[in-house]
Amino acid sequence: MSGLIQLDAGPDPELSGDRLQVREPATGLPLAVVTLASPADIAAAVDVAREAQPSWAATPPTGRAAVLRRAAAALERHRAEVADLLVREGGAIRGKAEHEVGAVLDELWAAAALPTRPQGHLLAAEPGRESHARRLPLGVVGVISPWNVPLLLATRAVAPALALGNTVVLKPDVRTPLSGGRVLARIFEEAGLPEGVLRVLPGGAVPGQTLVEHPDVAMIAFTGSTAVGRRIGAVAGGMLKRVSLELGGNSPLIVLDDADLEAAASAGAWGSFFHQGQICMASGRHLVHRAVADRYLELLVERAGKLRVGDPFREQVDLGPVIDGGQLDRIERIVGESVEAGARLLAGGVRRGPFYEPTVLAGVTPDMPAFTEEIFGPVAPVTVVADDDEAVALANRTAYGLSAAIQTGSVRRGLAIADRLRTGMVHVNDQTVNDESHVPFGGRGASGNGTRHGSEHSWDEYTQWQWLTVRETPARYPF
Repeated sequence: MSGLIQLDAGPDPELSGDRLQVREPATGLPLAVVTLASPADIAAAVDVAREAQPSWAATPPTGRAAVLRRAAAALERHRAEVADLLVREGGAIRGKAEHEVGAVLDELWAAAALPTRPQGHLLAAEPGRESHARRLPLGVVGVISPWNVPLLLATRAVAPALALGNTVVLKPDVRTPLSGGRVLARIFEEAGLPEGVLRVLPGGAVPGQTLVEHPDVAMIAFTGSTAVGRRIGAVAGGMLKRVSLELGGNSPLIVLDDADLEAAASAGAWGSFFHQGQICMASGRHLVHRAVADRYLELLVERAGKLRVGDPFREQVDLGPVIDGGQLDRIERIVGESVEAGARLLAGGVRRGPFYEPTVLAGVTPDMPAFTEEIFGPVAPVTVVADDDEAVALANRTAYGLSAAIQTGSVRRGLAIADRLRTGMVHVNDQTVNDESHVPFGGRGASGNGTRHGSEHSWDEYTQWQWLTVRETPARYPF
């Protein structure tokens, strides 16, 4: 592979942490060597970003927009190479990788439209006085991004933050430091982004903590697990800095007795098995009306049995590898404990090297791990419900509140249920895994602190209001 990323470039001489051998999860073969960031590297990058921020914010809006457009053009030139990297480093199947690149292009173009939007309001004032509310950049934004959709989930924060005049320090996950980090650094370098405005430093928990705790970082945008998000939120809250948390999920897919079962099973299979279930919006619980449960299970098992599992870089497959052994152990534990508790294994449940077969569990009850925990694996747990009320009650029986889907022959019935679900997103006659660059994306409860992403909503996230008044002549007061 050549062009955007030189896999044989060796360690980064500017970083002082340990060296890491990046390997393909499907084969274990070495892919590249990267240098991890130390806490000192993070602190130095923040210092540089702080110094670079005023001049970047002073860049005309059209100039910042042009950099975002050139970054999109650079990614388009290297599109095939980046897709290959997402397949090899993250275990994505080809279709997922190509979709992710396309979604990143959408994010870059959406961000490029932000700087030239209205930046404030002219407020009412008495004669001789002007009163303005204007939006100003926060300063330095720290972004901590995950491995499962590495390029998109980093870009979703990096691009709007840059577009609105902030500088960014990005810490991608150590499992995807190339596709989640180095790719962004390179496309913005090609786009002519000034030095110091974006710094990419892969690293683990300790440098991440340094980024969160640094007093010159005005905001942390974190995407990852709920457990880590709680800790980041506590630290950021104590320092009175802004924090955006996009966390885990255990999204319900409700199948009513009037649903098109072929379509519902298709949605269920996609929602649970796409990208090996390693998506925060994955359909983690299938809540199926008793009258159609047997047929739905038959169709879901049939679809699971037809899916091909293997190395997505060298084979035509539908599911690739699970990211690492720790995640495989977690999937095995949740499935095993649920079966021991009485769930019936109808398909899959087999670990084969780095792969886990698409799995269907029937008879799942609300006290089983397959119902209560976020699995993050290719598992479809099916729970039977008696009616719409029980479906709503079980759907809401979770600390998470990210996404939900409802399969029904009646849109009116679906909307009535949607009104009762405690989730940030609901899709009627679709599945749970949906995201677009211009929508208000986000969850509730343990899934995060609100709809924090998406085009115009980025103004609220990456800028702060300032009230400015101007008088033609100085005001005079009694004393």
